[in-house]
Formats: sequence, C-alpha cells, structure tokens
Amino acid sequence: MSKWMTRAEGYCNQLVRALSALGPVVLLLFRVWVALAFWRAGVVKLDDPTGTSYLFNYEYHVPLISGDFAAFLGTWIELTTPWLLLLGLGGRLTAGFLFIYNIIAVISYPDLWPHGFWVGLIGSDFNDHKVWAMMLLAVVAWGPGALSIDRLLGRFWPRAGRLHKAEPLLASVK
Repeated sequence: MSKWMTRAEGYCNQLVRALSALGPVVLLLFRVWVALAFWRAGVVKLDDPTGTSYLFNYEYHVPLISGDFAAFLGTWIELTTPWLLLLGLGGRLTAGFLFIYNIIAVISYPDLWPHGFWVGLIGSDFNDHKVWAMMLLAVVAWGPGALSIDRLLGRFWPRAGRLHKAEPLLASVK
C-alpha cells in the first residue's frame, strides 16, 4: 500500500474513534429530548385536570379503559417515566415502555393522522411522535449509554452491567 493510502487509513481510523466517543452523548441527548417532551405533556395534563378529563373522555379513543382512568394514568406516566429515562435508570425497559405508550397515543388520537394512519406514517403526519419513536428505539437497541445510572449500577452490580452497554440488545443476551 502506498504511503498516502496508509496515512489516509490512519486519519480515517482516528476520525472513526473520535466519532464513536460521541455515542454516549448522543444517547443522553436522545433521552433528554424525549424526557422533556413527555414531561411537558404531563405537566400540561396536571395543570388542567378538567380539560384532560374532557380530552380523554371525548377526543382520545383509548381502548380497554375508561377515559377518566386513562387521563389519570397518562398524566402520571408522563410525569414519572421521563425521570427514569433522563437518568438512564432501567433505560432499555423505560424506553421500550415509552415507545409502546407513544404508539398508543398516536393510535388513540386520530386527529394526528388526518390523511389516514398508513399514509400519515409514511407522510408528514405526527412527525414529533415518529422522531421520539426513533430516539426511543435507539435507547432500546443500544442501552442508555455510559452517561446513565444503569452504567453506574453496572460497576457495582455486575449482573446488571450488561443491560446498560451500548451494544445491540440481542448481543447482550447470552
């Protein structure tokens, strides 16, 4: 291999190592972004319980539970789980839970997809929810990262350590 190719390969390897160091920061930013979105939604629900009850009884179509119970449950989910996600405590489990919650929220409110659900999924409807879903899936797939309580717990409790690692989920299962 020529000298300039060897040098270019060295620079590329350095660049890849430098960019790889951004992984924990990116996962933290994903967690912060989604946690703030859900937290703000919970605070809005808490600030106006009458309006929240109205929405859950007449606008949202939450299956299997009453509107009032859905309002109560939705409010408290949105006020508690963002903290777990933000701190990276039970990161994969919390992100997976919020991913499913996000899907239920989209399905329960047809006004988010005026062009039809499948057209909206591929088109521009409910874009915020799609972005949150991708960020949550990244945390599910790679864990909450090095900047998380899960990582800290992994240092003191080795059996829990594999759950926080920034690696694909199935690679952590033996």
